Amino acid sequence: MAAQPQPQPVATFSSREFAHDLANVKRAAQKGPVFITDRGRPTYALMKIEDFRRLSNSGAPPQSLLDVMDSLPATGGIEFEPTRLEGVVNPADLDD
Repeated sequence: MAAQPQPQPVATFSSREFAHDLANVKRAAQKGPVFITDRGRPTYALMKIEDFRRLSNSGAPPQSLLDVMDSLPATGGIEFEPTRLEGVVNPADLDD
């Protein structure tokens, strides 16, 4: 049985840190994905080109967003069960 790949650490840098210390950000990207934040919220992701090509499956059929998210190494074991929004969205009335 093949060994499971270890989850890659996700480093986070503010946009200011990214602009002022690109060398450190690039070193972090060698170890795993890097999130760049703007006002505390992730806005960009930086990764090695090899990882990007593996995720984009060049030449392969397109994947759903869920498939891509499931394939990210740092997302293993995350459960997501959205709550139902009862009464918030009404069906469209197309009989007019």
